[in-house]
Order: sequence, then structure tokens, then C-alpha cells
Amino acid sequence: MLYHWYELSHAAVRPARAAAGNTQAFFENPFNPLAHTSMGRHAAAACEVFERTTRRYGRPSFGIESTRVDGERVPVCEEVVWQRPFCRLVRFRRGIDSERAGRDPRILIVAPMSGHYATLLRGTVERFLPDHDVYITDWQDARTIPLAAGRFDLDSYIDYMIEMLHHFGGDVHVFAVCQPAVPVMAAISLMEEDGDPCVPATLTLAGGPLDTRINPTAVNELAEEKSIDWFAHNVIEVVPWTNLGYGRAVYPGFLQLTGFMTMNLDRHMTAHKDLFLHLVHGDCDSAGKHRAFYDEYISVMDLTAEFYLQTIDTVFIRHDLPKGVMMHRGRRVDTSAICRIPIMTIEGEHDDITGLGQCRAAHAMTPSLPNHLKSHYEVKGVGHYGIFNGSKFRNEIAPRITQFVRAYDSRAALIAEMPVYAEAVAKPAAHGSDCEISDVAFTFSPANDASPDPMSARLKAHGLPAGSHDAYSAANNEAGQEDESMSSAMLLAPFRMWALASQMMIEGVFGPRRNSGV
Repeated sequence: MLYHWYELSHAAVRPARAAAGNTQAFFENPFNPLAHTSMGRHAAAACEVFERTTRRYGRPSFGIESTRVDGERVPVCEEVVWQRPFCRLVRFRRGIDSERAGRDPRILIVAPMSGHYATLLRGTVERFLPDHDVYITDWQDARTIPLAAGRFDLDSYIDYMIEMLHHFGGDVHVFAVCQPAVPVMAAISLMEEDGDPCVPATLTLAGGPLDTRINPTAVNELAEEKSIDWFAHNVIEVVPWTNLGYGRAVYPGFLQLTGFMTMNLDRHMTAHKDLFLHLVHGDCDSAGKHRAFYDEYISVMDLTAEFYLQTIDTVFIRHDLPKGVMMHRGRRVDTSAICRIPIMTIEGEHDDITGLGQCRAAHAMTPSLPNHLKSHYEVKGVGHYGIFNGSKFRNEIAPRITQFVRAYDSRAALIAEMPVYAEAVAKPAAHGSDCEISDVAFTFSPANDASPDPMSARLKAHGLPAGSHDAYSAANNEAGQEDESMSSAMLLAPFRMWALASQMMIEGVFGPRRNSGV
């Protein structure tokens, strides 16, 4: 029923959102004298914040139109080279001749199937394009896949990976980001055991939860505290009518997004407050950055219930892969069979989604692989998001991956120098904050943010959580009402955000004037 209430809430607020959009257009019209007044700017800003927080976001586009190769700008077009009901394999074809393109290694970016679209790795793709022939797994929204397409579980994921690697015939380097680490390791283990010639040339794992018994995080602890039946009862919903996937049991993307945002709601509130102020002050650049990030971050997709539950049970509760007891369609997955593929692991110092050591466990799980084919890099000062996107990824991590890839690719010369990363390169956040919103968007604690939050007290005054723990602690204090209170807190949070945005607008228009230059 929760999914139906979610759809109903969007339908109910649609007229108000349309009215807000029209009001925004009215107050932003340059021929309207009110557009040049303080009241007009405040009203337009409040309407935009309201419209954006109530919008239903669809799948974003990659929007990569060009890249630079050998110092020249060349066009880029997307090409689907392999397709199944739940996934497309997309190639970013560069507008260069085949002889030049053949000198660059192929790299397959395995995007996480964890609620966000593959477009979340747009920056990852852009960084690799100048030096690689780039492919990415574009997982599809289960809400849009008819029941006739069949089931998709963790075993199906492994089957898809084996099929994709066969498509490349061994001429590819795999870069798996976060969640895919387990199914990718399983697929390669099975292929190695069979002596399959189509295994990838190298394997790079970034922030993968291979052994969640090591430095367990809040995510891992939640999975171990709850039974698989608890997850099936509390987070699995049925896709409502009017959607193509009507009747399919799914883990809704809006539930995962709500969980992420609620655990750091104070920071997201601050970001939307800053958007309001940027719009009032006419800071188009800062407002544009906010729009670009949240258009991506709030766009979420549903996962099939069988995939989600099997992943929770296999990876986070029973730890089957590191124990050597994981099964794939009745066959044991033996990671010790990996003996030919160089493996590089990458972890972030402040990653509180995949704890330090969980991804590095890949080396202990592959005793047959010679040590000289193993590499590990711990990135200082970054969280989960920073290991695959952002300035440190572009300037420090990606060059190391490129060097690792080319060291085991006969077509490309080894990169002679490593670029030096400078802290000064990272652009400071607006208003003097030490934290970019992307740093806290993928975290369950304020580990990446050392700056004080002036909005904390105000949020608490409005009944909103002001810390990563407060979001659920109040709900859980109600004896015997844990599940119900959690659901209520998750559903009420967006309405409280809208109410606070409206109050900010009213205060800005009718409140006492300040010497702010507005």
C-alpha cells in the first residue's frame, strides 16, 4: 500500500505544483515589474523550491556530446551494443577513426544496481573517454519492465555479466563500482574455473562490499540486526497500476532515496535553503550546480524484490562469498579459481557505506593470484561518492586506474608519470562551507563534514532531525512502534521540508528588512 500512497501523493500535489510553476513564470517574466522587486524574487524562488521538491524525476540522460582526444574536441554518441530486459550495454563511440580508436583500451564500467541510474557515473565516463573506449551497464527501472519479462535476481545478474564479458571476447578491462563487486567477482570466478578465454584483462573494484564482516558500517549493522523476513515485510512493495511493471514486487527507489536523505536531512535542507538564497540573490552559477546535482540524485529506480532480498541475504547477512559457500544456480562460487586476472581495489578513507577493508578483501579471497598482480589504493579524505566521482577521482584515482589498465594492455604504452593532486585544486563550496552536498549525499554520518551547521537548531525547532542519528532515534523510542514510526518519519519529512520552504518565503517577503543588499 505504501507505493499506492506514494503515487497518490504525487497525483494530489500535481495541481499545486502546476500552480507553483505558473506563479514562478509570472514572477520571473522580465516584463512584469514585480520580477524586479524583493517580493517577486522571493516568490519565484519559493515556487521553484516547491516545484522541484514535489516533481517526479525520470531517468536522466548522459548528455555527453563531446570529449577531447589528443588535444582535439571530438563528438561522442551513445550506442547500445547488447541488450536484455533488465540491462543495456551502452558504448560511448568517439568520433575518431578506427585506427586511432583501436589504440585505446576498452573499459567496461559496471554501474551499481542500487537505486540510482547509471547516469550517476556520468563524471566517471567523461573522465575515461579521452583515453579509453568506454562502455557502461545501463540497468533498467523494474517499474517499467512487464511481468512477462520474467524474474531478475542475483543469479540473473551474474548471468548477465558472463554474457557481457563474452560479448567482448576477453578484450576489456572491468571497473566495478560498489555493489557490482560481488556479482562481478562471482562471474569471473566461474569463468576462471571453466578456463573461459573471455575473462577480462584486468579487474578494478571500487568500494565493493565483498566482506562486510570487516569494519561493519551502519548499513551492514542494519542488515544483520534485521531478518530477511523483516526486509520483505517492510520495504518490498508491488508496482501500482498504470506502470508497465504493474504487479511486479520491487524495492522502490523512493524508499532508498528517503532513507539516504532522512539520515542527513539537515544537510539537504541547508542545500535547498542555499538554493532559495541563490535564486533570491541572482547567483545563477550556484543555483545551476544545485539543480544539476539534485536532478541526478533524486532520480531513482526500483529494484526487483528477488534481487534485493537475495543480495541482502547473500552479501550482508550470511557473507557467503568470503566464506566460500556462495552458490550460483546450484554451483559453488570459488574465488580461489581466479589466477590470471590482475586485481586493483580502491577504498575511501571516510567511506561509511562500504567500510575500509571490505573491498580490499578481494586480495585475501584470491590466494591463487600472484601478489604482483594485486594492487590496492586507499584514498585519503574522500567518502563513498568520492571514489568514483569528483575532483579527487579525476585528478588522483582515474590516472591510477588508467596506468593499471595500460600496464596489462598490449595496445597501449604504460603512462610514465602520475599527475600530482593538489588540495587547492578542489573548488570550495558556496558560502564558505567545507562540504560539497555530494560529499554527504551518499553517507549515513557527517564524517565528511567538519563545518558547523547553522540550520541545525532551526530544523530541530521545526521537528526535523538535525543529525544523522536523530532521524530514526525518536521514532525508535516509541515502544512497540518501531516500524510504524519509521514509516511515518520517512513520509512526513518531505512535507515538513515544503512547509519550512513556504515559511522562509513568507519571512523573506513580509519579515523585517535586513541590510542584505536585496
